Amino acid sequence: MCGILGTINIDRLRKESYKNLMIHRGPDAQLHLEIDNINFYHYRLAIQDLSDQANQPMNYNEYTIIFNGEIYNHHELRKKFNLKCHTSSDTETILQLYHLLGEEMLNEFDGMFAVAIYNKKKEKLFLARDRAGEKPLYFFKKDKKFAFASELIALNTILSLEINHSVINDYFFIGSQFQANTVYKNVFELKNGTFLTIDLKSFEIRENTWWHVIDGFKKKADLSFESAKVEFSKLFDISIKRRLESSDLEVGTFLSGGIDSGLVTAFASKYNKNIKTFTVAFEGAYNEAPLAEKVAKKFNTTLTKIDINFSNLKNDLEKIIINYGEPFMDSSAIPSYYVSQEAKKHVTVILNGDGADELFGGYRRYVPFMKYDFFQNPKFIQVFCRIILKLLPNANNKKSSYNYFHRLLSLSSQNGINTYLSATVDVFTNFEKYFHKQPELREITFLFNRINNELDSGVDKIMCMDFLTLLFGDLLVKMDIATMANSLEGRSPFLSKELLDFGISLDTKYKINGKITKHLLRSVAKDILPIEIFSQPKRGFEIPLKNWINNDFKDITNDYIYSNNAFYKDFVDETFIKNLLSNKVNVSQEKRAKMLYNILCLEIWYKNHKQNSLITSNLN
Repeated sequence: MCGILGTINIDRLRKESYKNLMIHRGPDAQLHLEIDNINFYHYRLAIQDLSDQANQPMNYNEYTIIFNGEIYNHHELRKKFNLKCHTSSDTETILQLYHLLGEEMLNEFDGMFAVAIYNKKKEKLFLARDRAGEKPLYFFKKDKKFAFASELIALNTILSLEINHSVINDYFFIGSQFQANTVYKNVFELKNGTFLTIDLKSFEIRENTWWHVIDGFKKKADLSFESAKVEFSKLFDISIKRRLESSDLEVGTFLSGGIDSGLVTAFASKYNKNIKTFTVAFEGAYNEAPLAEKVAKKFNTTLTKIDINFSNLKNDLEKIIINYGEPFMDSSAIPSYYVSQEAKKHVTVILNGDGADELFGGYRRYVPFMKYDFFQNPKFIQVFCRIILKLLPNANNKKSSYNYFHRLLSLSSQNGINTYLSATVDVFTNFEKYFHKQPELREITFLFNRINNELDSGVDKIMCMDFLTLLFGDLLVKMDIATMANSLEGRSPFLSKELLDFGISLDTKYKINGKITKHLLRSVAKDILPIEIFSQPKRGFEIPLKNWINNDFKDITNDYIYSNNAFYKDFVDETFIKNLLSNKVNVSQEKRAKMLYNILCLEIWYKNHKQNSLITSNLN
């Protein structure tokens, strides 16, 4: 796990500038190599082969590589292709396989990766990203200048970047940046399952998709339920084993009171006795520690309970948000940061449950989509539901049956991409009239229409959308930044090569059974975990966002919203936002809190962007 940075036709950064740029991603070594008109910078967090021989940039024949991530099956690939390597590093495995197979090597990898390889003979640069997009990669292109990095904030620090206002306008409704879009002009995120080739002679740039989740959803596996359970257990066992063995440092697990982390811990304990596990409890919300303790006791793990009281939250909020380098409104980023900070005191590698919900049907909103395709909702039903909604009071209790009914009505009243946004993030949907310019939502609408046309069932459609928006643009970003800000590596066993293909092709009735979510995983868990675990409904971090907005964040929110230089005024009516802050807008308290937090995260990012712009010229 590392950080990577590369530039083409851009002046070399001074040593004192580049060394600290992403040192949190690579505290063990920060190295630079200039070759032709390319500058490679690498920040190493040493996990596989701790020797200096495994440092990067690494050379092999005419190839030079910098790489962020892990290839968990790389020792298997060495045997399969009879590779003769001098280190035990997966970086060397990638280099030799690229020499042997070219981009076809990507199909062989079980791993998370963002990789850059330069072919000196052909003067071509190759950039690639893993199937799910676990490891980030952003790139800047303008005229004949090109740069790429693991973090947006790094690119903004070394370049004079301009804000892309249309993407900011979409952020109010999506809550994050969508797929290739970033908040900066001429800067893009390399999409998951995609690679780029850059010809340095002609400066021609080609983008190719080498893996796409939509293709997997079209192929349904013909398995009985019992056979599916056996197959899942076999593949999950392989995934866990690889992720434990591909480390020369101790590996732990995040352990909540849920099924996903419980299964991770149960399978990991077979290979690592007394594995270190970490659970969290914080004031004013659900305490997952009692259920985690039951799992820890059953599998004899060494459990560390992390008590978080958020006493420093007001002081830490800006630091946590700034880490993302973009407006990022997932409030669970806050406890994720604190948990990672504490876990780093004990281990450097941690297993998590990311991807299980999107692959195996973990969200409650999937239940109605099993019965009805809301993406094909007739217009007369939309109109009818809008009329009913106007007659009903707002739903303020997030966990109540009335809130579920109210959200279902709201979902049924929408059309097009707003149907999906209403079912998921639900930020400024229905308040478009207060914006100076209507959101374009061009790229996400294009993807929505493609999925709506190519897939058959409603639940497959929303799960596919979640994989490409919620998982890619939010959850994996959150995990990467929260862990790497603390020099901790997070690994996601549910996103292995084999489990990805298995999960997306699994019959939907094995995922949602009546009102039961994650049917297959619950059935597997029933045979392994304490009864209290598999009978629980899904729980994420229970974030007290309403309380934070009304209390902890009240002063800072007021300061930003009433600032003369507030950025949100460029996009949305100032009076509306101030009325929202004063509780004068007819909206549920849950949605109000999300809307205000959305604005707060935007303002924190913008303040830091301006500060970075002032110091950029001093770095080169």
